[in-house]
Order: sequence, then structure tokens, then C-alpha cells
Amino acid sequence: MTVRSNDSAPDLSSKDPNWWRQAVIYQIYPRSFADADGDGLGDLRGITQRLTHLATLGVDALWLSPFYPSELADGGYDVDDYRDVDPRLGTLDDFDALAREAHRLGLKVIVDLVPNHSSHRHAWFAEALAAAPGSPARDRYVFRDGRGEHGELPPTDWQSVFGGSAWQRVPDGQWYLHLFTPEQPDLNWANEQVRADFRTTLRFWSDRGVDGFRVDVAHALVKDLAEPLRDLGDPELSSSEALDRLAAGSHPFYDRDDVHEVYRDWRKILDAYTPPRMAVAEAWVPGVRRALYARPDELGQAFNFEYLQGGWDAARLREIITGSLADAHAAGASATWVLSNHDVVRHATRLVLPPGTDTDAWLLAGGHAPAVDAEAGLRRARAATLLMLALPGSAYLYQGEELGLPEVADLPTEVLQDPIWEQTGHVRKGRDGCRVPLPWTTEGPSYGFGDSGAWLPQPPGFAAYAVEAQDGAEGSTLELYRTALRLRRKLLAGEELHWAADTPAGVLRFDRSDTWRCVTNLSAEPVDLPAGEVLLTSAPLADGRLGPDTTAWLGR
Repeated sequence: MTVRSNDSAPDLSSKDPNWWRQAVIYQIYPRSFADADGDGLGDLRGITQRLTHLATLGVDALWLSPFYPSELADGGYDVDDYRDVDPRLGTLDDFDALAREAHRLGLKVIVDLVPNHSSHRHAWFAEALAAAPGSPARDRYVFRDGRGEHGELPPTDWQSVFGGSAWQRVPDGQWYLHLFTPEQPDLNWANEQVRADFRTTLRFWSDRGVDGFRVDVAHALVKDLAEPLRDLGDPELSSSEALDRLAAGSHPFYDRDDVHEVYRDWRKILDAYTPPRMAVAEAWVPGVRRALYARPDELGQAFNFEYLQGGWDAARLREIITGSLADAHAAGASATWVLSNHDVVRHATRLVLPPGTDTDAWLLAGGHAPAVDAEAGLRRARAATLLMLALPGSAYLYQGEELGLPEVADLPTEVLQDPIWEQTGHVRKGRDGCRVPLPWTTEGPSYGFGDSGAWLPQPPGFAAYAVEAQDGAEGSTLELYRTALRLRRKLLAGEELHWAADTPAGVLRFDRSDTWRCVTNLSAEPVDLPAGEVLLTSAPLADGRLGPDTTAWLGR
């Protein structure tokens, strides 16, 4: 790693209403970040105690995955109460303390909002089950009579994301819709009570000082529930990845045009605060459709999953970057970039899996078929990170990637928590491998995560990745992230890039402004660098040349 020495960095004013457009946002999965009370489960006080790590890292904001009361049927995305804290994770007072400390350190706070479904333990759903078919209580959810002579068949052929029918029958014979687990009944967004309650939730957290919201499954809220409900005819069409096979806006429960009315309504609430609250959509839809969620009068930003799925291919990544920037510009938004999150195999592992690898089968094999070269994976991940951080727009980091953490693919099946494992009949291990608690120290029962064990077992190799092991260590991944984020603040200018002409095959090279450029070598051979002062590299240069799987930032 090479860096030009300069410790000064401009202050990014917290009063800037557009702070999010080129921010670096750090995702925290609360149950796996830090455990303050020693019960093996991460909590809000643990996060607060470790916030200096984020301030030192140099991020602009933290995004908290759900911390609401939940039975954890889907890792916290099954919410019992949208305006409270899970007692195992703390209290509202603990949340307020976290927000105060974050703001004192200059960090923004973003919280997850899960509007498509509640938990089956939500007070509304309990009321719905106790009420009669056709009652107002049931109308807050999607209840329907079944098909068949005695209503014994599901109302449609719609499939759950986690496998099997998206319908669950209740004792009186009706069925309710759950696009995810049966413990996550879908809310009926045609019901005004539902809409009003989420307006209240937006204000509740905004009033507590929350700076923004990440909207879970933003593309699924509004559904075509006109009778008779439509079959899809093909189970695969229940997947949002199949949306490009249907006419835009025609899917019965994904990416309906009417969903944008909800977000235009929300934007009025978010803009009533000073500064306005930001929002970002999780919308698994094609790029042109995704941009609609990011319009200034809606959420303002949407996650770009094409980039995450682009692999390690220069031509493909250039195409994705160019298209994503164009889509964001057309919507009046800034682009978003992400390499890892709580739902995917960590990129330090994923980027060295052969193209076309079935990750479900790979996880079932404990990560051994094919075997992964951890050193090569980390080299590629570091290069990918510098490339991402050089792009115009917001970068979303996932906890632990600053340590270079690999996927824990060999978790024993008896410890798995992800509902995907049971829902799919033990065909898919699920997402636990990227949710293993963080290592903070090189020793201890959970490497500093807490005073006892961790809710998912950490492998012995985690000691080498611990914050303690990397802090101040020249060339460590943690120090690379710290240096890159500090330098990025000084270099930011505009939201455009200009691709260089005559770039060798397998190389990405672009100028961000008249002061700096980025070069990434995705080929198998070293390449010459263009003229300019070397500011930072993801790996040492080889006789002045940029080696394979390496990124360099250059001053012009």
C-alpha cells in the first residue's frame, strides 16, 4: 500500500441537506457487531461503545439493520413493534444514547424500515386472527379464501422468497399472504390505517434524531389484489429477478406503479424536517425502474445490486457503472455502490469464486467445492473497494469488510439460524455465514465481541482479522480503509467520471476530476500506470507497474 502523507481533511458539514449524495455509510447488523451485556447477542449499548471505531474509520453514517422487538424468524426483519427496541438489544433510552453519541462523533444515523410485512406477533395480526373473515382487522393484511371444493388450496400459485407457497392457512379456513416466512404476514397497503401508521413511524424516529431510512423490499408494498387474483403460471416469476420477463409494472406484487404514491407521500414527511431526512430503497428491479424510487420527490436513492452482482469482469463492470450513473442522473439522484451486505456472500470470498458458481451448493459443501484462495480473495476485495470508493455517489460498507473478513462457509448445520435453511428443506444454508459476529481482539471467548460466546460461532482464523491485530499495522486492510476514506474526503469533486481512451483489456481507468484518477487492473498481467503521483494503491506496485487485481489512485 502506498499513500501520500496528508492528515488534513475537510469537514463535511452535518447541516448539508445533500450530505448523503456522496457519503460512505456503514451497515451494522446489531446482533453481530458488539455485545455489551455478555449474553452472546449484539446490542445497542455494544454499538455505542464501539462508535469510535466508525469515527476513526472515517465513514459519514451508520445504518442499523432492524433492532425492533422480534422473534428472529428472519433475523429481525419480522417486526413485532415498529416503534420500540427488542429488550434483548436494549431500550429506547439506549437508542437515544446511541444517536446522541453518533451525532457527537459527527456520524449520521440511518435505521431500517420494514413496511412490506409485520411479524405474526404484531398486535394487529393477533387481532386479525381473532376477528372474522371480512373484518376491518383482517383488511390490514391480505386474507383470502382458498381454492378447491373446500378452500383447501392456496388462493394463487405465488411462491415465497424462501421457498414454498406464499400463502398460509389459518384455523377458520382462510389464507394469508406472506412473501417471506409464514411468520411475516404481508400488510395491505390499500388500507389507509396501514399507511397512516407508517407515517407515524417515520415521524417517531425522525423526532428522535434519525437522519434517514433504509426501506426494506421497497418494491413489494403495493399489490394487485383485484378479484380474481392472478396466477403467475411459472413459479420462477415469483422472484424479483424475473421482473425483466414481464411488462413493466405488470407483476401482481412486485414493482407496481402505484407503489410510488406511497413514497411521494413519505417524501413530504421527510422534507418537513431540517435538514430533510434521507431514504434509500432496497428495490430488486431493473435499473431503469429502480431509478424511479430514487427520484427527488420519492426516496431519493436506491441500492444498485447490479454492481454487487457484476463479478470481476472489467467489461461488465464498466457497462454497469456507466448505466448506473446514467440512470441515477436521469432520476436526479446520486448513484449507490455496495459490495457486501447481510444477505450475500462476503465479497472477499465471492469475488474469487469461478463465474457461474452456485453459491447455495458451494455453501452446502462447506465452502470447499470449489476451494477458495483466501489470499487471492483478499487482494481482489481490496482492489474492488478502492474502485468502489473512487466512483461518484454513495458507498455502502458492510460491517467487517474493513477487516477483510471472508465468508464463514463451514458453519455446522446445527447452529444455523437463517430461516432459509428450514424453509427450503435443508437445500440452502442461507445467510448466516456473512452474519458471524465481528472479532475485535485477538483473544477471548468471542474475540472481544462480548464477555462470553457469540450467537454464531467464530472460526479460529478470525483472530488474525481482529481490529486489535490490524490497528496501526502498515498494509493491513483496516488501515487501507482508513487511509482511503480520509483521502476520498479530500478528493471528492462533482458526481461524474470520464473513462480514459485506449485502456488495455481487463483494465478500468477513469478520471474523477482534473485532480485525480483511478486505475484498476482486473487482468492477469501487470500494466503500466499513466502519468501522475501515486496517492494510494490496494497492493504494492511491482517495479512501478500495477499488478493483477490491484487498484491505484493517482493525482493528475
